[in-house]
Amino acid sequence: MKKYFLIYLLSSIIYGQSGIEIAKMVDTRKTPKDQSNITKMVLTNSKGKQRTNIVRSKSMDGNKKQIMWFMEPKDDKGVAFLKIENDGKDDEMRMWLPAFKKVRRISSKKRGDSFMGSDLSYEDLSTREIADHDYSRLDDQTINSKLCYVLEIFPKKGTNSSYSKHISWIEQSTLMILKEESFDKRGQLKKKKEFSNKELYEYLVMKRIFVEDVQKKHSTEVTFEELKVDTGISINLFQEKNLKRLPKN
Repeated sequence: MKKYFLIYLLSSIIYGQSGIEIAKMVDTRKTPKDQSNITKMVLTNSKGKQRTNIVRSKSMDGNKKQIMWFMEPKDDKGVAFLKIENDGKDDEMRMWLPAFKKVRRISSKKRGDSFMGSDLSYEDLSTREIADHDYSRLDDQTINSKLCYVLEIFPKKGTNSSYSKHISWIEQSTLMILKEESFDKRGQLKKKKEFSNKELYEYLVMKRIFVEDVQKKHSTEVTFEELKVDTGISINLFQEKNLKRLPKN
């Protein structure tokens, strides 16, 4: 028993934090109380044809509550999306479709579906719950001169996920994700994701996400503009009735 304890102790000293410990560090990183922005989504298909969406977004509680209104293009104007993540039970997701005058609930079975034709699924829009995943720490790597933790992340049995695993690169000095690869249920690489951030007051916030579906040869670039934090957004904003009300600012 003493022998195994010494081996564990030595490995802890040599390798530092475990995968789950790093995941918890990332989860407790300081984030804004609320955030608002103009989101620009550029979708590019395998032939190079592009489509651009302009979305106004407001969120709070670490993005666990979010409401989005599509402003452009004209045929999508008024479409709106509401997400409320719940601890211990399924997330609530609703989409307002003005052309049909109907609010559509996004069931947990649809988590793997594409969000508005993009390479982000509804699952990608949700927080990855630590308790629902297993984390293994791989060898550290450097990306663009930034030393990163590398985590291999597996959904636990019974977790509703369209992925078999993720590999994430986390910058050690900031605990911000820089890169991720996501694999489908067959274990084949499905998506490559790149992230960049900026400093805003006392926070580091995401400014760009690039997602490539390597199987469909389709990509989505998401940039966040007019970023504002801690403006006092009311929790009452995150209600179904507000999906139908396009914001003025």
